[in-house]
Amino acid sequence: MSVHTLEIDGRMVTALEGETILAAAEDAGIFIPKLCAVEGLSAPGACRLCMVEIAGQNKLRAACLTRAAEGMVVRTETSALREQRKLLVELLLAEGNHVCSVCVVNGYCELQSLAAALDVDHVRFTPRYPARTIDLSHERFGLDHNRCILCTRCVRACDEIEGAHTLDVAGRGRTARIITDLAEPWGHSESCTGCGKCVRTCPTGALFLKNKPAAEMKKDSGFIRQIIAARREKIWI
Repeated sequence: MSVHTLEIDGRMVTALEGETILAAAEDAGIFIPKLCAVEGLSAPGACRLCMVEIAGQNKLRAACLTRAAEGMVVRTETSALREQRKLLVELLLAEGNHVCSVCVVNGYCELQSLAAALDVDHVRFTPRYPARTIDLSHERFGLDHNRCILCTRCVRACDEIEGAHTLDVAGRGRTARIITDLAEPWGHSESCTGCGKCVRTCPTGALFLKNKPAAEMKKDSGFIRQIIAARREKIWI
């Protein structure tokens, strides 16, 4: 397998054939903000927070979708990129009902952490305050549509890792929402295995464990990488 050498933020890094800029940057310890991309899951390019500048190209590119190429010169942190990311985070906050002080994952939320990193201390847009529901019908888990940012991590984890495809996205535009089975209450789902992969993958408080203290709400999507490695090496066979 061939290896490419490229420059990211003034550093020379290597990437395997077919590897994305995001993967190459993370391997080199270079941080690129993201909310929808998770190693081991397909990349939808939904959040647009990982956009980067590439020398010789007049358009920004999503690092999670753009393949690294030999001699490529990439910039991940510029004033223009920072302002765009700040704008995107503000739009996400204005679109939903994100009140961190009463959220079950306060202190462990990726959206909250990213907002702090980008110095988003207020939102310049009028909040929509949509009337969204909370599904508490499942015995172990809860789904709060008010916190959902439609990153589809849960959908992809349920489909590509667990193989159940209990979760999906219904509706379009402002009516889009996560559903279980054919828009039935989660607790009535016949396909859900109760594995909790969706909850652990969710970057916000949209999916959470019921009757658990906030200290147990810390999430880590790195388990997906461990599952994939274990399957590849046939550890569980």
